[in-house]
Amino acid sequence: MAAKAEKKEGILETVKTVLWALVIAGVFRTLFFQPFWIPSGSMKDTLLIGDFLFVNKMAYGYSRHSCPFSMCPISGRILGSEPQRGDVIVFRHPVNGTDFIKRLIGLPGDTVQMRDGALWLNGAPVPTAPVEPFIEIKAPQGPQRLTPRCANEPVGLGGDCIKGRALESLPGADEAHPILDIGTSQTDTTPVFTVPEGQYFFMGDNRDNSRDSRVPRSVGGVGFVPYENLIGRADRVIFSSAGSRMLFFWTWRMDRFFEKIV
Repeated sequence: MAAKAEKKEGILETVKTVLWALVIAGVFRTLFFQPFWIPSGSMKDTLLIGDFLFVNKMAYGYSRHSCPFSMCPISGRILGSEPQRGDVIVFRHPVNGTDFIKRLIGLPGDTVQMRDGALWLNGAPVPTAPVEPFIEIKAPQGPQRLTPRCANEPVGLGGDCIKGRALESLPGADEAHPILDIGTSQTDTTPVFTVPEGQYFFMGDNRDNSRDSRVPRSVGGVGFVPYENLIGRADRVIFSSAGSRMLFFWTWRMDRFFEKIV
C-alpha cells in the first residue's frame, strides 16, 4: 500500500510540475516574448522565409493588443520606450489585425518619399552603398510555396535568382541595413508622406516586393501604423528552415541560428 501511495504521489507531483511549467511558459510568452514565423519575402535578405524569431514585447511596453491585464489602456501604451528608425517591428495591421513585420522608416512628423527607387527622408536622400547582389535559387519557398521574383528574369526553376543589394543608413540608426532591388515597381516613386503624430511609417527591405506604408489601406496596404498597434521589436533569428516543414532537418539553415537582426 505504501508503495502504491508513493507512486500515486509521484505521479501527482509530476503532473503538478508539468502544469506549473506550462503556466510559467504561458506567462513568459504573454508578458515578454511572442513567437513569429516569417511567411513571405518582403524583408529579404534581413529575414528569409522560414526564419523563426521571438518578438520582444517589452521593447515598447504594452498596448491594448498585447497587455495581459485588465489595467491595459484603451489606447496608447504603458511602460514602453520610443521606437527608433531602423527597428524591425511586428505590428497589427490597422484594418484587419493581421501580424506584419517591417522596418520602421518614418517617425511622427517625418516626411517620407520614394524617388525612382531611392528613399528620401525629411527632404534629403538616405545614403546607400551598393554591395554584392543577393542570389538565391528560384524555387518554391516555405509552406506557402512562394516563388521569388528576380531582377534577371527570365529565370527557370532551379536557376540563380539575382537581386540588386545595397546598404542603407537611416538617420539615428545604429547600423546600416541591406535593401534589395528587383526592378521598376509602382512603389519606386511616391508622393510625399507626412507621418501623423502618434503613428509610424514602415517599409520592407525587399523594396519591390512589399505592401507596406507606401500602399494605401484601401488597396491592401498598411498605411500609417498607430503606436498602440506595435507588438514588439525583432532582435534575433532563433531558428531557420528553408523547407516546407520545420521537421525537415536537412533544410535547416544552421548559419542563421541566433543571428542578430540588423
